[in-house]
Amino acid sequence: MSTSERRRHTEEPPRSPSGEDRLRGRKAELELIDSLLAGPGRGSSGLLLHGEPGVGKTALLDAAATRATALGMRVLRAAGVQSEARIPYSALHQLLYPVRHDADRLGGHHRDALHQVFDLTRPPAPEPLVSTAVLALLELTTAERGLLMITDDVAWFDEASAAVVGFVVRRIADAPIVFLAASRTGTEDLFRRSGLPERKVESLDTGGSGAVLDAHAPGLAPAVRRRLLAEADGNPLALRELPAALTDRQLCGQDPLPDRLPLSRRLAATCAGLLAELPAPTRTLMLLAALDADAGVTTLRVAARGSADIDDLVPAERAGLVLAPAAGRGLSFCHPLIGTAVVDLAAPSDRRAAHEALAAALADDPERRAWHLAEATTGPDESVARALDEAALTAWRRGGAAPAELPAPVGALVADRRRTAASTAVTALVRAGELSPHPVDRSRRLVEAAFLATMTGQLDQVNRLLADAGQTPDTPTGLVFAATAHLLTHDDGDVDAAYRLLARALDDVTGKATKGDWDRLGILYTLLLVSLYTLRPEPWKLLDTAMARFPPEAVTPFRLCYDAYVDPTRRSESIREGLADAFAELPTDAAPWQIVPLGFAAVAMDALADYRCLLVRMTERERDGGAIGMVIPALLLLCQDSYVHGQWDEAERLAQEGLDLATAYGYQFWERQLRAVLASGAALRGNADLARSRSEETTSWAAPRGMEVTEGYARSARNLVAIGQGDYEEALVQAARIGPHGAPTPGVPGRWMVLDFVEAAVRTGRLADARAHVRAAQEAGLPRIGPRIELITAGAAAVAADDAQAAGLFEAALALPDASRWPWDYARIRFAYGQWLRRTHDMAGARVQLGAALETFDLIGAAMMAQRAAAELRATGVSVTARADAAAEPLTAQERQIAELAATGLSNKQIGERLFLSHRTVGSHLYRVYPKLGITSRAALRGALEAMAGTEEAGRQGDEDRPIGQ
Repeated sequence: MSTSERRRHTEEPPRSPSGEDRLRGRKAELELIDSLLAGPGRGSSGLLLHGEPGVGKTALLDAAATRATALGMRVLRAAGVQSEARIPYSALHQLLYPVRHDADRLGGHHRDALHQVFDLTRPPAPEPLVSTAVLALLELTTAERGLLMITDDVAWFDEASAAVVGFVVRRIADAPIVFLAASRTGTEDLFRRSGLPERKVESLDTGGSGAVLDAHAPGLAPAVRRRLLAEADGNPLALRELPAALTDRQLCGQDPLPDRLPLSRRLAATCAGLLAELPAPTRTLMLLAALDADAGVTTLRVAARGSADIDDLVPAERAGLVLAPAAGRGLSFCHPLIGTAVVDLAAPSDRRAAHEALAAALADDPERRAWHLAEATTGPDESVARALDEAALTAWRRGGAAPAELPAPVGALVADRRRTAASTAVTALVRAGELSPHPVDRSRRLVEAAFLATMTGQLDQVNRLLADAGQTPDTPTGLVFAATAHLLTHDDGDVDAAYRLLARALDDVTGKATKGDWDRLGILYTLLLVSLYTLRPEPWKLLDTAMARFPPEAVTPFRLCYDAYVDPTRRSESIREGLADAFAELPTDAAPWQIVPLGFAAVAMDALADYRCLLVRMTERERDGGAIGMVIPALLLLCQDSYVHGQWDEAERLAQEGLDLATAYGYQFWERQLRAVLASGAALRGNADLARSRSEETTSWAAPRGMEVTEGYARSARNLVAIGQGDYEEALVQAARIGPHGAPTPGVPGRWMVLDFVEAAVRTGRLADARAHVRAAQEAGLPRIGPRIELITAGAAAVAADDAQAAGLFEAALALPDASRWPWDYARIRFAYGQWLRRTHDMAGARVQLGAALETFDLIGAAMMAQRAAAELRATGVSVTARADAAAEPLTAQERQIAELAATGLSNKQIGERLFLSHRTVGSHLYRVYPKLGITSRAALRGALEAMAGTEEAGRQGDEDRPIGQ
């Protein structure tokens, strides 16, 4: 079903969710209703439910009707209608119409009074007479079976009907009648004053909200899901309707969500009814507050220009729509969607006038004033465009999250507190370009927006923005080249083309630098990525040249990163000191482009653990609508740090989060880097088939593109598999392809492969090669780079040493300060030491080292190495009990659905069309499914699913056969 078809199905007619969907999170209310239905006539006459529109009152009444019918009760039902509120007895007519023929069995005066009710064209009978007639009719109706009376939207009951029903309700406590009514919170009606017990239907809690949203709109991108949950704020109707107004690309995270979520027709109609009752001055103040969520009382008064004052909000407060403004603060809506509706239902001219009034009231706040001027403007206006340009520059220089006083841009009804400087700047520049009367200014602003779009997850907008920008003599071509290079790198990994464009960009940058120095960032950051993932010296040289074109203080993160990768041994101390100073000087809300280069440098120097809290804070701030292009590499860096410190579950969670984002936003470059890291993770875990599959997949992508570092990471996975299996010939082949023997590179990942190469060389009889490699590593100064590399190099020296020196070298390696912080490497060295001790017949010492290695391998989840350590330990005469394998991680409901469709032969695209997901999201889910099922390819899905189904059936049968109580 297409998006438009799905939306039409939702709104015309409205979608009818299953009863289970509509009643999620309502267990307590349903139990209360059941207790009433179970005991009519025992003094509990009924219940009044009240709550905000859409909270689920009608769904509870429907459930009550279904339950009552199942119990054999008769159900009479009426709902108030605004258009009939002035017709006497119209609601009573609706309620009693199914039993109208029973009226003929009553006495003359009661019969005549009810006939007047059923014939609405006749003059109405007096209320006292009608009230007693209704009691008599209900007595007849309940003579054979109980009765449930349901009244919904009682605020719209006509006064005569409300009076009669209220009279009846107060007299049915001993009759087999249950009365249920529902009313909107904030309304006054006769039922609220009747003394009827009340129950407020609260908004759903987080768990209930998530269940409703997932049932109605499965497969949402994580950021989209969080946004919808926040906007719906526990309202079931909103949880069902908000997704219907979004496109498939928005739902799966490929297109950004608008600042103001669109309302479905049903939601708009619900909100329109609430707002129509309010006086015009009240709606004026609400519109001003909705367009600037941070406008204080003074600002609202000034913007209202005497047409309204704060006292005019009283009707909205009484209706439960707004909260009274606190001292010094602005207006708060009781539900986020109320503000949305206020803006959506206002006439365009009224919205423009409100923006203009707010701009005038915010003369001392240039940023907020610029946004409102932009929305009040209908045609090109350079002064407004310039103001937006300045707002974008301010947001850029500020970095990090936008401050609380910055309203959501482009007329959003409620400021999104997660809005970040990067996305704010993009929006401002695009709007500034639209308002620019001169082609030169328009071109410049759109080019700047295009570059920032490459960082904010809007890769598919970059080409359009660049095309819209066009070319003028003063177009900042350096930034055009930088933006295009950034897109080429991230979209398809074309680093060669990116390098050529960056060289041209650097030639242009000095003559046409942009106002916000985005050209500098574009060149430096993209050059850094190209340099980091290739082993060629040319990109690093160009980066060095580029940094020399800018003030030293402006390029500190890039300079530290350059030194950490190009000259880490000679400058190790100054790099570590520089990192400490640079991280310490970062502001609390440091921009991601300040943090990520420092993160790369810290990883290279084995120092990220000391600063990872800063990267974590940045990712939490930016992951929803911010600098997604920076969040993903930050997650990669955190993942790598978690792996080397033995936190493998955490590492895989971070990698999967990064992979989900990369897949959703189209960052193929980062998707492949993360897959390479996950290949090594599978190898560490001992899943050889999955590691090889992931490694081959990454290698086939990286090799043609000249990404030697990415290919190196992929090969290291195969090296780890070979080590785990004791296949040192294969391990040596893979290690040698990453760094040739006798010439250990200080680059990445070569600097971390010294022990891998040396151990494989020793075990295959190439002792001279192993010792030459150790000697070269020591002479190159690799141990000076960082503590982990020092441990690895020391362990390699011990492995390659002769028997006379080995023990002392092993002990020295294991005694290095904080050596145990690197549990994988530490345990490998203890394992190698234990092997050497067993070979030299020191069984007692071997048991100590092998036992410690086994304990660590078990602890971190290194299955194959744990098996090898256990075998070595048994060879020393120690009995080792095999560790029970952990239960396999189950498939989620959506993963299973996707896997079953894939097993039938459907492509990712076909599955996505069925489930309203992008093909990339489907692929990401399958990537998680394979290791859970213990397979490596799509062809094995059917058999794995059948085996899983058989296991589940056996488990169910076992439960059925198990004696009661066991």
